[in-house]
Amino acid sequence: MDIRAAIADERRRIADLLDSLQPNQLGAASLCGDWTVQEVAGHLLAALGKPDLRLLVSSGLNLHKWNSRAAVRTADRPVAELAQALRDNAYNDFKPPLVGYPGQLTDLQVHGQDMRRPLGLPHGLLLDRLKVSLEFMVSGKAFGFAPRRRLAGLRFEASDLNWFSGTGPLVAGPAEALLMAMCGRRAVLSELDGPGVRILSSRVK
Repeated sequence: MDIRAAIADERRRIADLLDSLQPNQLGAASLCGDWTVQEVAGHLLAALGKPDLRLLVSSGLNLHKWNSRAAVRTADRPVAELAQALRDNAYNDFKPPLVGYPGQLTDLQVHGQDMRRPLGLPHGLLLDRLKVSLEFMVSGKAFGFAPRRRLAGLRFEASDLNWFSGTGPLVAGPAEALLMAMCGRRAVLSELDGPGVRILSSRVK
């Protein structure tokens, strides 16, 4: 799979989603913390380059705080501009440190679902891309996506593709739900089965 082409396609899919939404949908709560759907889009655009050093300093050098502020600031523009900027940057060659292109693809897939799921919109993702993200999540390189303790001592199995990882109590279900749960989205836990779901649930705050 050409991972950069997959990243570009996911950015375009999110741009198309933004163009299709009404103001009340853009202002709806996403699955990602306190962000609205439009603010999630702002994050995806803000994450395409080096951080604004002045904003980073004013955030006390706290990357989490900077990330939240950058998302809100970037989202404070007409949605059509956000969508077009995502299209214009579809092939942006920025490679995030530590997590690389697999992390970037995972960020796009998870945040795309953060936007679609609360709105009840179709949320089908391509299985080959989900497999890349699942492998990334268990690679030990998913810095900022999940604390290692969340996934430790569990076996994950995707019911819709040939993928499994880990040992311990089983957590099984569709690849998309597995990925979202690994990234801390409680809303998908009911879509998973196995004795490990209760343990995973206790680790997702």
